Amino acid sequence: MSNHKPELVRAIGRWSLAALMVNIVIAGGIFGLPSAVAGILGGQSPIAYPIAAAGIGIIAACVAEVASRFQQAGGPYLYAKTAFGRFLGLQTGWFLLLTRISAAAAVANVFIDYLSGFRPQARGPATRFVILTILIGGLAAANVRGVRMGTRVSDFFTIAKLLPLVIFVVGGLLFIYIHGSPVPPVAESHPAGAWMNAVLLLIFVYSGFEAALIPAGEVKNPAREAPVALMAALVIITTVYSLVQVVVVHMLANSAQTSRPLSAAAHVFGGSSMATLISLGALVSTFGGLAANMIATPRITFAFAEQGDFPRWFGVIHRRYQTPYVSIAVFAVLLWALALMGTFSWNTALSTSSRLFVYGMTCAALPILRKKLPGQEGFHLPGGLAFAVLGIAFALVLLRRMGLSELVAFAITAVISFLNWLALRGNTPSPNS
Repeated sequence: MSNHKPELVRAIGRWSLAALMVNIVIAGGIFGLPSAVAGILGGQSPIAYPIAAAGIGIIAACVAEVASRFQQAGGPYLYAKTAFGRFLGLQTGWFLLLTRISAAAAVANVFIDYLSGFRPQARGPATRFVILTILIGGLAAANVRGVRMGTRVSDFFTIAKLLPLVIFVVGGLLFIYIHGSPVPPVAESHPAGAWMNAVLLLIFVYSGFEAALIPAGEVKNPAREAPVALMAALVIITTVYSLVQVVVVHMLANSAQTSRPLSAAAHVFGGSSMATLISLGALVSTFGGLAANMIATPRITFAFAEQGDFPRWFGVIHRRYQTPYVSIAVFAVLLWALALMGTFSWNTALSTSSRLFVYGMTCAALPILRKKLPGQEGFHLPGGLAFAVLGIAFALVLLRRMGLSELVAFAITAVISFLNWLALRGNTPSPNS
């Protein structure tokens, strides 16, 4: 019997990485978000998307340089640990874990909500239990069998979720070009506070790109591929979001009053068949988001174990499939439990506060890593210090908007991370401590 230790397979290329980012970010939000944004800015709401993209682009630029220094799995957890040490590394890692599990649980609940439009009994406790078990269990099994299989599932659903959105945009814009706008947007001014609220709302739905960098240990060349993938994904996402919003506000007089704005808008220019297609697209989109998260999130606990900050069995790699199967299984169970216990809004609240902390820590790591690891970055961000300061300020502004429930979740996660750190204090520091 060979004593060779199994290793992760570097099977994720540049465009699969970009597709993974698109898949994670464009989940269920795009099918409900236009209503909320239109309710704030009306016909001017499409302008808010590139503004929000500029804000998230600052953070993404910092992430691109920081991520280009690392070849191992872990993402923001590993960046913070290398820059600031074990304590802040664990804090960042736990907040990252909370972000990804709660975000995936929110998406799972969106899947059930859209499915109930076709099968109302899906909301029943027993049926909901069965659906979530099959859904999450099936994705976990696919990813245990190999990152190539998991990546192919993610690639497929990235294309499958974009296709109905592209049909929606092209059909809507052609209708407007040929027949004119059914509801010409009214030019109106909005206070700065309204623009801020809309942009802050959009920042949340742009989030998630960083999760695709967690499995860096399975990316073919993360130093070269991550920056290109990040920028490509941001351009794709912004284009899709902006054009979807344009079609919605030109089709619906009361887009802010409907919970399914894309289906309602599609019905205006394409009838019931187009509306059904878009509703199916929502199901595909949420399923694809879950598939992408099943690739990325288990690598957090795997990275914990690899760095010596978690029990070693979380870092065990399957001898046949060469995947971190224990971490995948644990994530699937936690996701399943949180999806069953919580609602979309509750899980979203959990994800929001922790995400802001992770973003701020990653931006703060940039100048520290330049001093600690000079010249080791695969991508050097021009004006990086200014980007880092702006990114931190941006995160702090958003953190000020946290409600009580987010603060409670924030505090509980910080305490758990602190206890994890206390338990490790007497252990031999890991290489990046």
